[in-house]
Amino acid sequence: MDLSIVIVSWNTRDLLRDCLTSVFRGLGPLAAEVWVVDNGSTDGSPAMLAADFPQVRLIANADNRGFAAANNQALSRAAGRYLLLLNTDTLVHGAVLPDAVAWLDAHPGVGVMGPRILNADGTLQGSASAFPTLARLARQTLGLHKREAPNLGRTGAHEAEVISGCAMVVRAAAMAQVGLLDEAFFFYGEETDWCRRFARAGWGVMFAPVGEITHFGGGSVRCLNHRRDLMLTEGTVRLHAKHSGLTGALACYALLAVFNASRAVGWAGLALLRRNGARARARHFAGVVAGYGRAWPRGAQS
Repeated sequence: MDLSIVIVSWNTRDLLRDCLTSVFRGLGPLAAEVWVVDNGSTDGSPAMLAADFPQVRLIANADNRGFAAANNQALSRAAGRYLLLLNTDTLVHGAVLPDAVAWLDAHPGVGVMGPRILNADGTLQGSASAFPTLARLARQTLGLHKREAPNLGRTGAHEAEVISGCAMVVRAAAMAQVGLLDEAFFFYGEETDWCRRFARAGWGVMFAPVGEITHFGGGSVRCLNHRRDLMLTEGTVRLHAKHSGLTGALACYALLAVFNASRAVGWAGLALLRRNGARARARHFAGVVAGYGRAWPRGAQS
């Protein structure tokens, strides 16, 4: 088996249908299998899969187990030499799948590879990034991160600290050494932690401008409103707790508190000036600030 494709879905039936159509169209000569792990969808996703894609290997959970745990259910059973984690809100174009397998065959020291990812308008999407250090979080709080070009301005093949989990290809032999995703991460931070573990084990983590995959963004998180930002905060703080200890986690938590509070105040001011869309953004960040106490990761020392 060349490639095992693992897709986690939660109430994204129509996106999932389009994604799978593009996947099966793009497999080419690969010997491949496709796994879909459904996290308790209520939108008819399992029925759609049974009717339209009977060849898919479906794992249907009764509830939402989170991104890491759901992926692990399929990763632990997958037979491919390579494993592709793919979001439901993606479209596979051309020969990106066989080209990615060929690229990894030619680079045996690489454990994780990310192909070229596009936005819906065809522009390059940042899919290779640096670890969210405290310095980077401080720049984000100050708004300086907006000046960064996608993939930190690099377009050729290069080492990366983090490959986006929207389309991440992993060597099975490397995973056997490093282990599965850390299920303590529910929805954010798991691929960042995984990439760091691969790198520490001596495996290359690389971006390669191989083929094209469109990533629309949103997907399952569209219905989470401000809870998405709370989950993002929880995942980021958990990363620092795991890799930098309690002091790093507390500093990260404080920085993100400043970020969210400053946005809440700023958007509230713009709402008073009747700026378009400001009232909705002000409500969003007010919800984040109100629920911020829940963003401290469970199990982390306090």
